[in-house]
Amino acid sequence: MDLAEGFRNHREKIINKWVEYTLSTYGASSFFIKERDKFANPVGGNVREALGQMFRLLEKGADSKEHQPYLDQIISIRSVQEFTPAQAVAPLNAVKHITREVFLADKEREHLAAELYDFEFAVDLLVLAAFDTYMQFRERIYKVRIKEIKSGSHILTDSKCPSKLVSGKDIQDLTKVNGN
Repeated sequence: MDLAEGFRNHREKIINKWVEYTLSTYGASSFFIKERDKFANPVGGNVREALGQMFRLLEKGADSKEHQPYLDQIISIRSVQEFTPAQAVAPLNAVKHITREVFLADKEREHLAAELYDFEFAVDLLVLAAFDTYMQFRERIYKVRIKEIKSGSHILTDSKCPSKLVSGKDIQDLTKVNGN
């Protein structure tokens, strides 16, 4: 039995564990894991779809450029959330450990764990590409933020609503500042 057959036999199990691990990194992880409807749970739906496609590409040893649309799909979401760069890309690395664990649990295929070197190296390259992707998305966010500040539109998005000034405390604070 070769590695390709091992992947085929355990594909769904590996992908499901990988998805579950990735979704467990979110605060609302139980919702993301349980809700399977892509429209009710777009984060979970995108993670499931992207990881499934990435695993199939890793299986066949695809070029890293083929992974990019799926990296974009996941990392674009993780880059706007409260994750550090390491936390944003770390779940991609988990597939190495999950795959090894699944193969070692199967007595007929446990010998395949020793043949995972190329697969694990491909995952390492995927994680590095994910970090680059994360940084590109963060750079875009900062460029938009700088543009907002330069144009003055940050006043509309960052300041209090003008009608909020009608409340008593804010009027008192405003009169103290103006010296009235």
